[in-house]
Amino acid sequence: MNELLNNKYVLVPFVLWIVVQVFKVIFEGLRNKKVELKRIFGSGGMPSAHSAVVCSLATLIGKYEGLDSSTFAIAAILAIIVMYDACGVRYQAGKHAVLLNDLLNHEVKLEEMIGHTYLQVAMGAILGIIVGLIF
Repeated sequence: MNELLNNKYVLVPFVLWIVVQVFKVIFEGLRNKKVELKRIFGSGGMPSAHSAVVCSLATLIGKYEGLDSSTFAIAAILAIIVMYDACGVRYQAGKHAVLLNDLLNHEVKLEEMIGHTYLQVAMGAILGIIVGLIF
């Protein structure tokens, strides 16, 4: 267990995820004048925690194991897939949920904020790269 807690490849992205999720609760609370603690475990919003986490991991691996390592290649490809999914598939699914919620007259409430805009993904990626370079 001690090895896991000292593993920078686990610890840095995990702590970053917590920090970003808490930031989103505060940011959304100030913007909407309503604090929703359930947002800590939700997806969507500014910045993308998914992007921040996978980019911090890829950056750490590139920094410590080299940009030519197979581990970095896996992490970088994974980051690209996660970011593509966040602003593509999940973003469109959220837009569909908005329309379905309107059509269903709130009989069933689908989660609407599940994806990200390109800006949210880019900000998460930049944040992840910066954190990965710092640690």
